[in-house]
Amino acid sequence: MLNIGGLQEGIVLDHIEAGKSMEIYKYLNLDKFDCAVAIIKNARSNKMGRKDIIKIECPIDAIDLEALGFIDHNITVNVIQNDKIVEKKRLSLPKSITNVVRCKNPRCITSIEQELDHVFMLTDAQKGVYRCKYCEEKYRPKKKKQI
Repeated sequence: MLNIGGLQEGIVLDHIEAGKSMEIYKYLNLDKFDCAVAIIKNARSNKMGRKDIIKIECPIDAIDLEALGFIDHNITVNVIQNDKIVEKKRLSLPKSITNVVRCKNPRCITSIEQELDHVFMLTDAQKGVYRCKYCEEKYRPKKKKQI
């Protein structure tokens, strides 16, 4: 049985789709934080079968919840203070995201104006479709490689 110590203060990202924790680690730039981070991959879950969990020992305002909602809006964010869960946050798809993904259209203004923010707007909440604010290019996530 694996035992990861509790948190005095921080957040726990729970119900992450199995295998996605490293992607979330990169998106949230957790490698640049000066705090403890524990990643638990493929933990048993009654609800999901298998899941990943990330424990972060830092204040909640340090985490970009908009980016997290874009990556996976089914993640549960547990806020920990004094060794207790004080709040559970449910994520949703954000209406817009800034500098989370980059526009791939070579004719987009963001390709020419390097300092311009990459802004994507939610255009279809049912399908989770985002489009570039400037050129309307549809965001297409990278496809997973088949083995």
